[in-house]
Amino acid sequence: MGTKGKPSSREEETKAPHRSVLDANVYVAAYLSRNPRSPNKELFQRWRDSQFVLLVSKAVLTEVVEKFSELGIDQRLTLELVSHILADAEYVHVSEEDVQPIILADPDDDHVLACAVVGRADYLVTYDPHFDCLGGEYRGVKILDGLHFLYVVRGNSL
Repeated sequence: MGTKGKPSSREEETKAPHRSVLDANVYVAAYLSRNPRSPNKELFQRWRDSQFVLLVSKAVLTEVVEKFSELGIDQRLTLELVSHILADAEYVHVSEEDVQPIILADPDDDHVLACAVVGRADYLVTYDPHFDCLGGEYRGVKILDGLHFLYVVRGNSL
């Protein structure tokens, strides 16, 4: 404990919820999964239970809506998801200057990466192999798939 019974900054850091950006493919995996025990579905439930902070930008949200539309996911489900995100996620303003050409194989991924960096995310969660070129981390943001991030949220060791 810090002085006067207050937690030290180190203790506060361990109790602060993780700040995380979910790539569009994580949203899609959660909504398409028929397994009620899907790690992606559990991630969404844990977000709804405030076990981590979801960060979202305009570009990330736009990509989610586009992917849902491309896959023919019921528009009502898309609207429900968007309304939950707008109500409960932390919006990150990402300017064009914030978006750097890092993921050359898919420049749209640079917007996801910029959301994570600008939003001071601890984690970027994705199944996209284009992020593999970063070696699991970029500017302090750890890059994990949904299952490994779920372990983090649960407090399990990797």
